[in-house]
Amino acid sequence: MWLPWRAAMRHALYGEDGFYLRERPSGHFRTSVSASAAFAEAVLALLTQVDAELGSPDRLDLVDIGAGEGVLVARVLDAADPALRARLNITAVDLSPRPDGLPESIAWRSRIPYGITGLAIANEWLDNIPLDVAEQTADGPRLVLVETKTGEERLGDPVPGDGRAWLDRWWPLGRIGSRGEIGCPRDAAWAAVLTRLSRGRAVAIDYAHPVDNRPCHGTLTGYRDGAVVAPIPDGTCDITAHVALDACAEAGRRAGAISTGLSTQRDALRALGVTGTRPPIDLARTDPPGYLRGLARASEEGELIDARGLGGFGWLTQDR
Repeated sequence: MWLPWRAAMRHALYGEDGFYLRERPSGHFRTSVSASAAFAEAVLALLTQVDAELGSPDRLDLVDIGAGEGVLVARVLDAADPALRARLNITAVDLSPRPDGLPESIAWRSRIPYGITGLAIANEWLDNIPLDVAEQTADGPRLVLVETKTGEERLGDPVPGDGRAWLDRWWPLGRIGSRGEIGCPRDAAWAAVLTRLSRGRAVAIDYAHPVDNRPCHGTLTGYRDGAVVAPIPDGTCDITAHVALDACAEAGRRAGAISTGLSTQRDALRALGVTGTRPPIDLARTDPPGYLRGLARASEEGELIDARGLGGFGWLTQDR
């Protein structure tokens, strides 16, 4: 069946028996959450900052959008001190079924709640929002169609008005054959997060690229069983595409954000205390087990802030 990429991704990932309704992410790709508990501790530090800025409200919300297996929110809850834990209202948002063993105090929902006062975080969520792919031709950009069983591609109709306007603003296509991934659905999804935020902060963390350095052939990628595979939309693999976080930031501003920050995960986590610093060598003599634990922790933190890997992720932060 030939479909535009957006429809093909939607069916493959979220349709009947789709990848994300059937599979758990940890079996197919590595994320910051699964790499180290230090990531959850950094999110807790960020949540504590937001709490102070809001004046320590009676109820402090933490909403994890695209929660996967609920590991992030479970770790944050476990690490929070009793006083903060007593005020925390945690919601995990995901289309997959509630995982076994998740603490009962954590709500599991398929939709983002309204009236959030606190922190909404979307870690590697926007890259799985389905989107169309366009290819430049002598007559202008045309939609790329994909055969859902084989991954074979061909050109379809001209890109419609809204998509064409988005490309002109956020992903100008140059020479014939160059490709762009039309981010309108990601912009709309992020704007919806901001409209549900009453007071506090929203953070999107994802593979990203800026308008002045978009990849000329796009970024569609498949993952299966921990390996990169061809992005065939047959439901057997994850399909992602990097995110134009700068375009999402503009959508967030239109939705009511009063401040915006764009940075890398490396810079954001270092500001939250994740430094990858090795323990002092003297500790190896006085406390060998403690030294080994410190080395392991430094290695985990180093992975989170490695600019060539997870540390290169983009962080979009917006307040309301």
